[in-house]
Amino acid sequence: MKRGYLSLWLLLLVAFGVVAAVSYFDEIKVGNHTLKKASFYEELTQLPPWIVDTVPATDTIRVDSIPASKFPVPVDTASKTILFFGDSMLEGLSPRLAAYCEENGHTLYTVIWYSSTTQVWGDCDTLSTFIHRFKPDYIVACLGANELFVRDIAKKREKPLAHLLGEIGDRPLLWIGPPNWKEDTGINDLLQTTLDEGQFFLSNGMTFKRKSDGAHPTSESAAEWMDSVVRWIPEHCAHPIRLSAPSKQKGRPARVTLLQPLN
Repeated sequence: MKRGYLSLWLLLLVAFGVVAAVSYFDEIKVGNHTLKKASFYEELTQLPPWIVDTVPATDTIRVDSIPASKFPVPVDTASKTILFFGDSMLEGLSPRLAAYCEENGHTLYTVIWYSSTTQVWGDCDTLSTFIHRFKPDYIVACLGANELFVRDIAKKREKPLAHLLGEIGDRPLLWIGPPNWKEDTGINDLLQTTLDEGQFFLSNGMTFKRKSDGAHPTSESAAEWMDSVVRWIPEHCAHPIRLSAPSKQKGRPARVTLLQPLN
């Protein structure tokens, strides 16, 4: 009895296999008869609509053809020696960054060159001097506020900026863009296209409370500006470092160097 059932099941499996194989072809002629594709094949092989919508038109998907997301990258938890250089905007930013550094075991050196620009820094070796003196393994810059309205800035600043970045070399860099009070003539675009991805924080578009000169953020607004930079770092910075929230509002850099304007 069991043997009879086994034979019957084998016969059914063979029949199903023949029908399924035939269904792959649109038409098959056997003598004077034409067999057409069974409609159930399309129904069996059709994906549900919620899956079809997510499948690309290509026949296959190569895993290595899907670009990996560059950010976020792992946070570097080591203590850093940080050189923060730039123009007078550092007066407001540096105390708040110093508070973060004190909280997280970093050493901060600040160099403020009043009225300076990317050209002023890029036409000399002043930055190399401070790099040699402080031996930083992380650099933060804030420059561009004195160049918001320079015409043909991409042409005028290409070489100085290249020299400046050459001095920085392969050290991790974070460049904080200027806090525009009016639309600029290209400094932000120049920095954003010249610097590597994850090195530039765009400050243009933020709202600031300004001092009486209408340009510099107040100390409280500058601290909030620095907080915004720190919040941006974990998800967008090319080299994020440990910057847990400080317990106090302001800190003191290990050293602050003030450079007077050239003219």
